[in-house]
Amino acid sequence: MKKITAIIAIIFTLYSCNKEVKVVEKPIVKASDKAAFSIVIHGGAGFIKRDNISQEKEAAYRQKLEEAIRVGYNILNNGGTSIDAVQNTINILEDSPLFNSGKGAVLTNEGTCEHDASIMDGKTLNAGASAGTKTVKNPINLARAVMEHSPHVMLAREGAETFAQEQGLKIVEPSYFHTEKSLKALERVKASENTKVASFFDADIQNSKFGTVGCAALDKHGNLAAGTSTGGMTNKRWGRIGDSPIIGAGTYANNNTCAVSSTGWGEYFIRGMVAYDISALMEYKGLSLKEASKEVIQNKLPAIGNGKGNGGIIAIDSDGTIAMEFNTPGMFRATMDDKGTLYIGMFKD
Repeated sequence: MKKITAIIAIIFTLYSCNKEVKVVEKPIVKASDKAAFSIVIHGGAGFIKRDNISQEKEAAYRQKLEEAIRVGYNILNNGGTSIDAVQNTINILEDSPLFNSGKGAVLTNEGTCEHDASIMDGKTLNAGASAGTKTVKNPINLARAVMEHSPHVMLAREGAETFAQEQGLKIVEPSYFHTEKSLKALERVKASENTKVASFFDADIQNSKFGTVGCAALDKHGNLAAGTSTGGMTNKRWGRIGDSPIIGAGTYANNNTCAVSSTGWGEYFIRGMVAYDISALMEYKGLSLKEASKEVIQNKLPAIGNGKGNGGIIAIDSDGTIAMEFNTPGMFRATMDDKGTLYIGMFKD
C-alpha cells in the first residue's frame, strides 16, 4: 500500500511540474520572423488629404521620401550602423524645402528659423540633442556631435552654435533657411485673428501644428537608433521648444524594446512622453510594438490634449517590425526592409 501511495505521489509531482513548465513557457520568435535590418521615416503628420495636394506636389514628396530612405537602406544593406543610417537619411530631408526641418523650416514671430533635433543610440542609451539653433545647416549632425563629443545630452541656442563651430559642422547664414513657402505661412498666421497662438501652417497639411522629419532604424548588428529634426511652429515666440529635441518625447531608442520618432503637437507629446511610453508599455506590460503604438497614439495622447493631442509616430522593434501610427488624416512616411521592399505613404489609406 505504501509503495502504491509513493508511486501516486511521484506521478502527481511530475504532472504538477509539467503543468508549471507550460504556464511559464513563453512563445519563441523564430529567426525567420526577424528582419536582418529595416528602416522607416516620416516627414510630418497632419491634415494630409488627396484633395489638398496636386499631383505634381505629391510626386515631389514621394520622390524625396524615396531618395531619403534609400540612403539609409544602402547604409544598412552594406553593414553600416543604425546611427549612420538615421543621420544620413534625415540629412536628405533637412536639405529639402518640402519639409519643416533644416532648409524648409518654418519661421518664428521674428522671422527667423530656430531648429531642434535629437538622436539616440539604442545599444548604449546614449543620446544627443540641440535646440533653438539658427545657423547650423543640419541640426541632426549637431545632435549626434553632442551625443558623441560632449558630456551633455542637450545644448541650446548660442552655446549649441559655438559647439557646432568647434566641431567643424557646416554653418550657414540664417537667410539660407528662408523659403517662399515659410514666408507665406508666417504672413498668413500673422494676418489671422488669433495671432497670440503659434501654429504650423502649411497648405499641404492644412493649417495644422505638425511638421517634423524623423527616422528609426535597425541594423544587421541588432542595434536600434532613432532621430528627429524640426523647425517647430510658425510664429512661435519666447524661444519655444517642442518635443523633437526631448529624449523620451520626440525621440527614444532602446535595443530591448524599440526605436521611435514622433511628429505632432509637441506640447502634448512632451506631457505624454510619447516615445518612451511606447517603449515602457512593451517592457513592463509585454505589449507588442503595434499594440503599444496604437494605445499611445489613438487613446492616451488624444485624452491628454482633450482632442488636441494629434500627430503620429514611426517605430521599429528589435525584430525589425515597423509601426506607423497616426491619428491625423495623413502622415508622410516610407519604409524599406532587408528584402528591399519599398513602401511610401501619405494618406490614411
